[in-house]
Amino acid sequence: MSSINYISKIINLKGFCVKKVNDYKNCRKIYGQMELKEHKCPCCGHMTSKVHDYRTQEIKDISAFGYEIYIVIRKRRYVCTHCNKRFTEKIPFLSKYQRMTKRLIYLIIEKLKDVSSYTHTAKEMNVSVSTVIRIFDNVNYTKPELPEVIGIDEFKGNTGGEKYQCIITDIKNKKVIDILPVRYENYLVDYFKPCERKNTKYFVSDMWVPYANIAKTYFKKAVYITDKYHFVRQVTWAFEAVRKEEQKRFIKEKRKLFKRSRSLLLKRYSELNEESRQAVAAMLNASEKLYSAYILKEDFYDIMKSKNKEEAEKEISVWIMAAENSGLDRFIKCAGTMRKWIDSITNAFDCSYTNGFTEGSNNKIKVLKRNAYGFRNFRRFRNRILHIFA
Repeated sequence: MSSINYISKIINLKGFCVKKVNDYKNCRKIYGQMELKEHKCPCCGHMTSKVHDYRTQEIKDISAFGYEIYIVIRKRRYVCTHCNKRFTEKIPFLSKYQRMTKRLIYLIIEKLKDVSSYTHTAKEMNVSVSTVIRIFDNVNYTKPELPEVIGIDEFKGNTGGEKYQCIITDIKNKKVIDILPVRYENYLVDYFKPCERKNTKYFVSDMWVPYANIAKTYFKKAVYITDKYHFVRQVTWAFEAVRKEEQKRFIKEKRKLFKRSRSLLLKRYSELNEESRQAVAAMLNASEKLYSAYILKEDFYDIMKSKNKEEAEKEISVWIMAAENSGLDRFIKCAGTMRKWIDSITNAFDCSYTNGFTEGSNNKIKVLKRNAYGFRNFRRFRNRILHIFA
């Protein structure tokens, strides 16, 4: 009897009286029934404790001590003495029409906050994959309110028949707000237009024109910021293009100078040691165009130290003129991009918000997608992402 009481305390199911326990090869079945008490008739509301009959139901619980645990309940069916209605007793740890305990369902939902696949979770919980999916399909995240600082970006989701999906984040509080099925401007208009937008003070994105159009049309009172990483990357790409073009023109002997040159040339000159500086000098002496591109790259990196928008705007304007007069097609094109986006680029120097959290979230989504071998159902993909970041 003491062992039965001990088991009752371990399983911790309120109101459940353990009668016996049977062990099998891989599972343990715990038999019992709920405490007898009065129940309210669902038809007329009168209280009754009269039992009509009994029915046995086997439900799955959380695995423990190396066993799959099953609870075998002898369920009572009551009969109302007032209206003669028959009904099954209420069991606090079991939802209607379910064959597993509430805590097992909650644990499965909690496990899905990790980036593991449905199959992995199913194996860990000793249930079928379809059961895990069916449970998670009851989880739903509604459209949220827009935050003070919006970050927006796209990622390659390949779901719902579309290649790219769109992510919206709260950069200030580091939260993923929503996932959209596409990044097209007409869809973004339909999404943002009915939203309450007056509380949004900053709108951060990359250099994707539809995002800029949305910011300028529907977030006129917000400061539109181009993420620093993306406009610095334009300069890096231009420099890399010049380096590759020049390197291809050299004879085999000269190319040896450029072996493993990428990291050396992209690194700030001030951060190089004496040996590295000599190697860089040798490479730059081999090509006048590469030397010009290197100076433009270093000058732009210096501009990134600007303390405010006014200073940055002045420095970038000078840099644009230098790039346009450099004779380097790649930097001329880069200068045109900088001129087009200069207002939102220089806004980045007046505040510290970047899309770093958004980019990091995209990386986590890629891990989820890889572990799951992709998602076809967009709704399930969206809810899973929001669940992970909840």
